[in-house]
Amino acid sequence: MADPRLWPRHWPLALVRALLPCSCALCGAGCGAAVCAACHAQFIGPPRSRCRRCANPVAPADAVFQCGACLAQRPAFDATLAAADYAAPVDQLVLQLKFGGKLALAPWFAHMLRDALCARPDFALPNVLCPVPLGPQRLAARGFNQALEIARPLAGALGIALRARLATRALETPAQSGVEPGQRRANIRNAFVLAPDMLAMVRGQHIGIVDDVMTSGHTLNELAALFKRFGAARVSNLVFARTPPR
Repeated sequence: MADPRLWPRHWPLALVRALLPCSCALCGAGCGAAVCAACHAQFIGPPRSRCRRCANPVAPADAVFQCGACLAQRPAFDATLAAADYAAPVDQLVLQLKFGGKLALAPWFAHMLRDALCARPDFALPNVLCPVPLGPQRLAARGFNQALEIARPLAGALGIALRARLATRALETPAQSGVEPGQRRANIRNAFVLAPDMLAMVRGQHIGIVDDVMTSGHTLNELAALFKRFGAARVSNLVFARTPPR
């Protein structure tokens, strides 16, 4: 069987795009995708060298190793794939999805992640995808979970099972973006629980955690630690954008 990362997109999607052309979310030019080819080339660009574990940028010669931060304090997750840097103007795409409700961007994020996977044939595909869960209050206020909106088309493109309720958020914590960097680990501690009927879906599995942005990594690490505690064999992060270190 061919690598599912290389499967073509379904023809109905191409037909819809042909009949309903859209405008580039960055420059406003008419195009058949969320972002036009010119903006993609200028702002997304080719994949850059990253630490295999946390996806922070590294020199090309160091891309086969873990970065110093991961060696000094090993995260619970085993690998991270990022499609772009969380920097202007790409950061505006994330904000448009998360706070502007532009859900059409989510499939494009998933497509960018699929392209990033194709560029990394050494990246082991997970058996199960799980979006980072939102708490009930934030989900009700926003109306959707942006991580789930990305995970759905990504799971379909890769032929991987999606378990949207594999974990739930037990604590309504303040958004990590509004918490001081030194307090983010404590803010997210014990925030997630494994759904009682999902134990068999975790034990021995390679779980892929999907999110829009990875900044400090504490949220993803907390969720990965939960899965490892209940027997996951491996946990990988698949995030659209990675915030570069400052």
